[in-house]
Amino acid sequence: MRTTLTIDDELYRLTKEVAARTGRSVGSVVEEALRAALLRREATATGVGPLPTSPGGLRPGVDLDDSAALLDLMESR
Repeated sequence: MRTTLTIDDELYRLTKEVAARTGRSVGSVVEEALRAALLRREATATGVGPLPTSPGGLRPGVDLDDSAALLDLMESR
């Protein structure tokens, strides 16, 4: 859908820079940013936010293909 927006000059300049740097149109940059902002607002309104993450990985010696060993390891905790 085509529409006309009135936005701050500096915001438009930054949007054009992102579009040029990423090889995209200004419209696609605006659409992506608007979608992200609306999804964040919706998540905040519903109380569902981003899940916390932490660096991690497998403990040494853990083999995800060995279900019996995984069960033993989980039960030993």
